[in-house]
Amino acid sequence: MINSTGQVRVAVEAAGVHLIDTTIRRGVEFGPLPVPDLPMTPGREIAGTVEALGGGVDASWLGKRVVGHLGMASGGYTEKAMIAAASLHEIAERVGWAAAVASIGTGRTALIILDLARLTESDVVLVTAAAGGIGNLLIQAAVRHPGATVVGLGGGAEEVVRVRELGADVAVDYTEPGWPDRVRVALGGREASLVLDGVGGEVLERAAQLLGRGGRIVSFGWASGQPSALNEAELAERGIEQSWMVGPKAAPRGDLRALETRSLAATSNGDWVPLVNPPYKLAEAAAAHIALERRETVGKVALTP
Repeated sequence: MINSTGQVRVAVEAAGVHLIDTTIRRGVEFGPLPVPDLPMTPGREIAGTVEALGGGVDASWLGKRVVGHLGMASGGYTEKAMIAAASLHEIAERVGWAAAVASIGTGRTALIILDLARLTESDVVLVTAAAGGIGNLLIQAAVRHPGATVVGLGGGAEEVVRVRELGADVAVDYTEPGWPDRVRVALGGREASLVLDGVGGEVLERAAQLLGRGGRIVSFGWASGQPSALNEAELAERGIEQSWMVGPKAAPRGDLRALETRSLAATSNGDWVPLVNPPYKLAEAAAAHIALERRETVGKVALTP
């Protein structure tokens, strides 16, 4: 028994690492989020085994394999973590620790994007950064959607191969000059109807030019370091709808716990496979941050005690 009503103590097997953790370390704000008060321990998601219960917690949780989201930055980088029992999800033996962490973080984000996208059987969907943690889930979901044509953009030859292996109908390297023309040729004259973008900048601007009248854009980040500079008047003239996951125009995110449940179910059922970077040891958290900042990681980054 622990002296924390409604909480459990988890022996952590994997803790998620997020880009926001690197900004906290540097003492700078991340978008609308203020710099937290010190001292603090970063870490948003954890997976592990429940080893102790607080008052009022159902005894059946003891010994279970679980995953949970701690909030924006609330103490995941540790061997033992405290978390509200109401935030826990039980995970099946077949789901790996790091995959579970990716599911409630990256996976729930991918589901928000897909809900905003409203995929249809007639869509030609273009995913930028398709080989990344979010992008690879978007490709997997789009490929499974009946009738949709899927275009994935990767940054370099290796990423293009990965996107093609995920089942995209068209895989193109967006770092090469003239990539939009290659997309047009591959589509045989068809126009894109939906762009799912996490890159921003010039890549989004050029992707938007591939959209036909009445197309849709869902923007969920700007890995390029530059937000979208799209001309809103031009988009309106072409009947193009743009939705945002981040920033002042961000759409409501809905029930996050329900999204986590859906994502974990998709992982457990094999509907998608989260992309996970080879884990770092907890003592190597600094190296994990450096690799993440240098964009040397692939998929979800996790620490293991």
